[in-house]
Amino acid sequence: MNRVSRRDFVRQGILGLGALGAAGWVLRADAQPTETSGDLGLYNKFLQNDNRRGQNAQPQAPVNWACTLENIIGPYYRSGAPFRAKVTPPLEPGTVLVISGRVWGFDTRKPLVPAVLDVWQANAEGRYDNDDTKNLPARDVFRYRARMVTDETGYYEFETVHPAPAKVGPDAGRPSHIHFLVRHPGYKTLVTQLYFKGDAHNSKDNSKDQFVKDSLVIDLRQQKSGNQSYETGTFDIVLAPAAVLLSK
Repeated sequence: MNRVSRRDFVRQGILGLGALGAAGWVLRADAQPTETSGDLGLYNKFLQNDNRRGQNAQPQAPVNWACTLENIIGPYYRSGAPFRAKVTPPLEPGTVLVISGRVWGFDTRKPLVPAVLDVWQANAEGRYDNDDTKNLPARDVFRYRARMVTDETGYYEFETVHPAPAKVGPDAGRPSHIHFLVRHPGYKTLVTQLYFKGDAHNSKDNSKDQFVKDSLVIDLRQQKSGNQSYETGTFDIVLAPAAVLLSK
């Protein structure tokens, strides 16, 4: 059977983002509950220790409390990407990149739990999975795209590859960037883009709207794990509260 996790259903129910078509999914008649292996004694001990360690822990707030700036959605957005923490397919060529951060509420100064993030980008050759109108992916195939939900501290993290500058014409290209669409009940939906410091194309963004904004540009750090090198970056997001409608 096709697999839709309980977490997916819970996410949709909490956030009111639409049904997943649950009526069409039926567990096979001979299915049994997943078996346990061991008991909860050791788990409960770890849980108690984690709670004690976390009593005084507070997520680090953004340096500047300002709502994250909007940016264009672009022509390649697709709805319905799967919930996962890896944006690219397995063994995708390119420099591995890990982006993490938190989603905050501008009014409360607190992390937003759970916020839903849509993420999409070009690959290491500057290509989106749907930029060739003659060779579009199947409806259920999503490359260089993912959705994720913030945890109990507003934290998110995903693995991808560093996107190449996207071609927008024979002799024109946009700086390397990652698209974000961020939603949380009671807050304005944010569409924005993440850019990278030192990208040679940043200064060549000569569009009339100048999409590259200083607050959307982040530093990347070079990391090593054994013989493998990868990049990491932090992108905190601050959502503006939705307008309050006053009743007459």
